Amino acid sequence: MLTEPPRLDAAILNGARRAIEEFGWADATLERIARAAGVSRMTLHRAQASKQRVMEELSRGFEEEHRAALWPALTAEGDARARLELALGLECELAERNLALLAALDAQAHSFVFHEQDGTGLSRDAYTQPIQRLLRDGASDGSLRSTDAAETATILFNMVGLTYRHLRLGHNWTPERARRGVVAACLAGIVP
Repeated sequence: MLTEPPRLDAAILNGARRAIEEFGWADATLERIARAAGVSRMTLHRAQASKQRVMEELSRGFEEEHRAALWPALTAEGDARARLELALGLECELAERNLALLAALDAQAHSFVFHEQDGTGLSRDAYTQPIQRLLRDGASDGSLRSTDAAETATILFNMVGLTYRHLRLGHNWTPERARRGVVAACLAGIVP
């Protein structure tokens, strides 16, 4: 029976993140990751740290960060529309904390992290389930239009993440201006 290797330590993952942010995913070699982590290439080898494994662990960490970031919106008081507005704002804050990393991922790495690999064309449930829940709650309490929750959650997740990032990096908008504009545009399409 094969056992999974232990998770990579924080120094390696932080080094990988810095290398990806500096060189992009395609050019973040294991040598560059080792240098950014302050460890030898042999240390990466002993830790079984391939680029694929680094991406898997960074992806897992991003899922955990996402889940924790959106929890306040799921447990907040108020109708679903108010809680969804909070969730979309929290999505913007999460994108802000990860701007450089997200900008450095190429299309293949971005797809691996965020897209279901089952051919549905949806974003991964780990990212859309909180939004789906709020959309269903909103349809029930009348504060949001009834929609296909999985598809609409994919649309909202991508509208927020990609548009927010583009406005911040491509247009040099402030975080507040980008958040306010993106959240308002998203809500306009689903409020009755």
